[in-house]
Amino acid sequence: MDDSPGLRRTLGFPDLVLITVGTTIGSGIFLVPGIVLRETGARSGVALAVWAVAGVLSLLGALTYAELGGMFPGAGGLYLYIRDAFGPLPAFLYGWTSFVVISSGSIAALAVAFSTYLGVVFPLGGFPAPLIAVLAIAAVAAINCLGTRKSATLQNWTTAAKMGGLLVLSVALMLKGRGGAAATAALPASAPHSLAAGIGAATIAVLWAYEGWQYVTFSAGETRDPQRTFPRAITVALFALVALYLLANFGYLAALGPAAAAGSDHVAADAVAAGFGPAAGRLVSALILVSIASALNGLVLTAPRMYYAMARDGVFFKRLAVVHSGFGTPAFAILATALWAGLLAATGTFVQLLTYVVFTGWVFYALGALSIFAYRRRRPEAMRPFRTPGYPVTPLLFVAAAAALVLNTVVTQWKLAAAGLGVVALGAPAYFAWRAGARRRGTVAGAAALPGVPPLP
Repeated sequence: MDDSPGLRRTLGFPDLVLITVGTTIGSGIFLVPGIVLRETGARSGVALAVWAVAGVLSLLGALTYAELGGMFPGAGGLYLYIRDAFGPLPAFLYGWTSFVVISSGSIAALAVAFSTYLGVVFPLGGFPAPLIAVLAIAAVAAINCLGTRKSATLQNWTTAAKMGGLLVLSVALMLKGRGGAAATAALPASAPHSLAAGIGAATIAVLWAYEGWQYVTFSAGETRDPQRTFPRAITVALFALVALYLLANFGYLAALGPAAAAGSDHVAADAVAAGFGPAAGRLVSALILVSIASALNGLVLTAPRMYYAMARDGVFFKRLAVVHSGFGTPAFAILATALWAGLLAATGTFVQLLTYVVFTGWVFYALGALSIFAYRRRRPEAMRPFRTPGYPVTPLLFVAAAAALVLNTVVTQWKLAAAGLGVVALGAPAYFAWRAGARRRGTVAGAAALPGVPPLP
């Protein structure tokens, strides 16, 4: 069933792969490896294992969502999975939190980072950085409003450029360094906590670096032959991400060695400087600039589709459900996202908001994965073009990883966690207000996205 009449199905397999990779790779792979090595006491073998294990856990989530995406070929993705398995309120709370903070705040953060690295690559004089950030958001939003095909093409080129750049950088560092020997050496080092605790902290940091692939689920409503295309694309993309991240880590270790890499806060730049001289650092800034641009466009290309689906359900601003007659895009949803993200970028408030709320996204990622059990139980005969391999262990392991990340935040930073969960809870009054208004207008969505699968009581 097509859940999004009006949206044009223009995305194919390469588009979804590059959307997934492009939205996931931001600046994390250029910074996080140093943190992981510090947490693991500069034991390179352990650090690489953490990257591999976290990548596999993310892949398990992707395999779970692949089955759901094949069943739900409509715009909204994760929002739909949660809505029809656990009811409209938790689905709305996810969409609310995403719009108010998580997605919009991430767009703002990427735009501000873009302005910072743009100033490194191209001298900007006294041009104010917040204005550059707002203009970057406006430019990306305009391209996305003009057509999904246009924004997908931009995504394809920028993602291909950063994948190619990261690949070339990693191989060059390995060749220029010690041929990978340092990447396999385990150097005992003192750590402020036990190795087990360090591995836990490092795994959480790496899971953050992998975060972002879930956004592609929102684009299923614009995918050609989504039952076949979506499962294959999200799976291939996660394999590519794991391979790229491991290769980059090998490159950093070959150039710097475990001890120096563990002491670096800007491991990519330091590795390039060690291998090719300080002047080559600008190349890393240019690569990060392209990487950020790709992630920024990926978020604007995907997240507004969830708000479009919410508006169609009658629980968000109804204007956001309108598809532009000429461009075939949810232009109002895109503009609303850009306006709010631009305000966050201009004022700098996204820093505080993201600090408190971003971890809550993993609560909803776990709910999305758990919904597969509801559909397997309630509708075992439903068409499933792709079935999650290793079910039920596959989704359970991903849910366990998400739960560990959330619980770690609650235990170690309980004040932050309480504030974040409070922001989520503020969405409840908004939901009931929208729901009441929609009932009066008779526009509340009454059907599940999958025919014959009613929401759980």
